[in-house]
Amino acid sequence: MTLPMSDPTAWATAMNNLGMAPLGIAGQPILPDFDPALGMMTGIPPITPMMPGLGIVPPPIPPDMPVVKEIIHCKSCTLFPPNPNLPPPATRERPPGCKTVFVGGLPENGTEQIIVEVFEQCGEIIAIRKSKKNFCHIRFAEEYMVDKALYLSGYRIRLGSSTDKKDTGRLHVDFAQARDDLYEWECKQRMLAREERHRRRMEEERLRPPSPPPVVHYSDHECSIVAEKLKDDSKFSEAVQTLLTWIERGEVNRRSANNFYSMIQSANSHVRRLVNEKAAHEKDMEEAKEKFKQALSGILIQFEQIVAVYHSASKQKAWDHFTKAQRKNISVWCKQAEEIRNIHNDELMGIRREEEMEMSDDEIEETTETKETEESALVSQAEALKEENDSLRWQLDAYRNEVELLKQEQGKAHREDDPNKEQQLKLLQQALQGMQQHLLKVQEEYKKKEAELEKLKDDKLQVEKMLENLKEKVHAIVSSIFMNTRLKYNLHALVSVGIISTFLHVHPFGASIEYICSYLHRLDNKICTSDVECLMGRLQHTFKQEMTGVGASLEKRWKFCGFEGLKLT
Repeated sequence: MTLPMSDPTAWATAMNNLGMAPLGIAGQPILPDFDPALGMMTGIPPITPMMPGLGIVPPPIPPDMPVVKEIIHCKSCTLFPPNPNLPPPATRERPPGCKTVFVGGLPENGTEQIIVEVFEQCGEIIAIRKSKKNFCHIRFAEEYMVDKALYLSGYRIRLGSSTDKKDTGRLHVDFAQARDDLYEWECKQRMLAREERHRRRMEEERLRPPSPPPVVHYSDHECSIVAEKLKDDSKFSEAVQTLLTWIERGEVNRRSANNFYSMIQSANSHVRRLVNEKAAHEKDMEEAKEKFKQALSGILIQFEQIVAVYHSASKQKAWDHFTKAQRKNISVWCKQAEEIRNIHNDELMGIRREEEMEMSDDEIEETTETKETEESALVSQAEALKEENDSLRWQLDAYRNEVELLKQEQGKAHREDDPNKEQQLKLLQQALQGMQQHLLKVQEEYKKKEAELEKLKDDKLQVEKMLENLKEKVHAIVSSIFMNTRLKYNLHALVSVGIISTFLHVHPFGASIEYICSYLHRLDNKICTSDVECLMGRLQHTFKQEMTGVGASLEKRWKFCGFEGLKLT
């Protein structure tokens, strides 16, 4: 198309600022090498900092400024721009991957050749589906061409120089939903998803740590190498892993058992080294903690001195000589120093509390355990003492029988054997006395435990009785409060019903709810209109609501209907 325009350079600059490709430049079609990402056209000089009055980026166009469009001349038709003061034409939501546009408002005499002539400036046209009702669908090769085609929405088209109604029309361009566009867009998304998965897989493989080298199988040569590594502290970790793998594989047999035992013995020799290393590290940690605590104490002392300086400066003797700005700064500094000092002090106290807790941790655990299991321990001790008492009683009976036997044998034995028998008898008597004393102690302890158990049971019963009494008192208080509230509410409602009934009985034609409440407010200011209306609505046999008046004077009135059911004789 070689058709003149008034000012091609200004037209191209305006279209470039809008981010669109210019249409109808004199004698040149829309350039096929248009770059949609840049929104620029080859042949227009780029904006440079050297151009007067312009920066690197063109100034943004205000949204309320109307876009001035130019007349577009084609071979067979002419496109006249819409009024710039009118709002932009409405468009539907853009479907994903849209390459097809709907074009309506075509002239009745418009042919497919004219449509191609107008819209081929926007880009390569793949297909045109024209209808008999002055509209068509155009499918472009790329998505950005649809934005160019939407720029023509609102233009008035005229075929040649004819002014006939069949040769004119107003173009309406909008997004169209096509299955081919959706299919291509889904294919593209799947391709991008595949590429993203591949990229992630490659990144994971790149960041994955290398696999450890495979462990060789057991042999006498490898066994000697591993045995030497087990003796070396720096190579112990690697060697012990190899030893573990061999044992798990089942390499141990009767022939190699001695070699494995020696390697296990070498591994065991490192236990003492590891314990010593742990103790050394714990010692270093304790020394570091002590150094940190001492340094923190020194810092805290210096903070105390700084805060003391601020407090001294805040006294009346020195405070009057400072300016207002200086006083403000001193107050701010004092506040900041006190906050930091308190933080450090809390940290130091926390360290000391942790040390005290570590020292008394065992004692606390023991006391908590004894408190939790006190009752069960008493029961178990009582049972154990009872069993011990029975066993001691049986042993005492056995000793008595043995003493009696010895006495019988003593009378029958000869005098030569008397000293030995007497000595044995004395030993048995001493053992018997010790057993009796021990039995008495056990019986006393058993009685004490039983008394403690009885006391615990009595305390438990008393607590349960107290809880029951408290529950009964609470229930009685709640029920009395509920009954008083309910009685008060019922009395108040009955009084209100009687007053309203008397008032409406005096007004046989009814009264509005506002009129009724204004009368009730003289008696009680706390009466609510909604509560009164709800109360009257529940008593349908006593009160009824009717509409009175005509037109704008309609009004809801309440009437007393309590005597309507009665028949006069």
